[in-house]
Amino acid sequence: MRKEWKAFLWKDIRLMASGHFFLLALVSLLLYTCYIQLVYVKTDQAIFPVYLYNPEGTAVTASPEIEAVSSREELEEKCGDAYGVGILMEGGSPSLSLKSSGSRELDAVRGAYALSLLTDEKPEPAEIIGNNDKEMKQRREITCEFLYFELTAVGFLGVAALLFKEKKMGVMKLYAALPVRRPVFLISKLSACLAADLIFTIVFTVLNLGMTASLQVLPAVLVQAGILSGIMALIGFLCALWLSDFKQFSLFYLGLAIFICTPVFLVGQTGVEWKWMEYNPAYRIFAGMKQAYFEGKAGGGLYLFSCLLAWAALFGLSLYAWNSEMKKEG
Repeated sequence: MRKEWKAFLWKDIRLMASGHFFLLALVSLLLYTCYIQLVYVKTDQAIFPVYLYNPEGTAVTASPEIEAVSSREELEEKCGDAYGVGILMEGGSPSLSLKSSGSRELDAVRGAYALSLLTDEKPEPAEIIGNNDKEMKQRREITCEFLYFELTAVGFLGVAALLFKEKKMGVMKLYAALPVRRPVFLISKLSACLAADLIFTIVFTVLNLGMTASLQVLPAVLVQAGILSGIMALIGFLCALWLSDFKQFSLFYLGLAIFICTPVFLVGQTGVEWKWMEYNPAYRIFAGMKQAYFEGKAGGGLYLFSCLLAWAALFGLSLYAWNSEMKKEG
């Protein structure tokens, strides 16, 4: 079985190379890294801008960080981005004018910050919690999100592209006739994609976090990357078997990206609260990867056991689907 696995593995690696799989991964690595190093970590977004409309000319002791506006319409326009905060002085007391960001906690922080500026006293310096400065926090966060996106896309498309290419080459009947253990075919493809994804994870993490920080989190990150890569590869394998052509597969992937993966990024980036997200398995894996990057923990026992069950179920289903396909071809 070992010789068979090596032969199929080498064949899959050559197919991946001829399909520019590794070139695509390298380009993605360079683009993501350049964006993180040259753009993202250098973006210093200002704290919530605060605007004051005081139509009655009430005496107000305000911080110089507050910007005065001349009309209610201008106040509403300035605060229409769900980021800025408006203060309306009527009847001698301030009231807040802000557009909800979708997160009650964030809206409460925005309001409290705006009202805290109605004084000329300097605030006490904030207590620093944790070991990450602002730049390292940004690096961990965006590296996690880019890696999640890359593994979700490449893990799903990689195995499927290999299988569709072999279908196009007309070698499925040859596989059905070969005296080879059928699990070897699936294991070789999983091995190739998993190895590629883990190597990408190591290089990408080291480039963007640095060697010291990477060594602290990589064991946990590799566990999460392996879970995600394997699950997406097996789902891609099943879709490639069940769907007749790559167009149908592309439509399925588009639906998966829009309805399963996109909400994960929205919650991660904007803090929008959707109760149903806790039942989204993609969000659970994303949260596990984020915990690995920030805390260096691979997850709890129940979570890892659930992922192992998902792996086993998908592998068994993929093997059953492959055996059925081989019976049709044979």
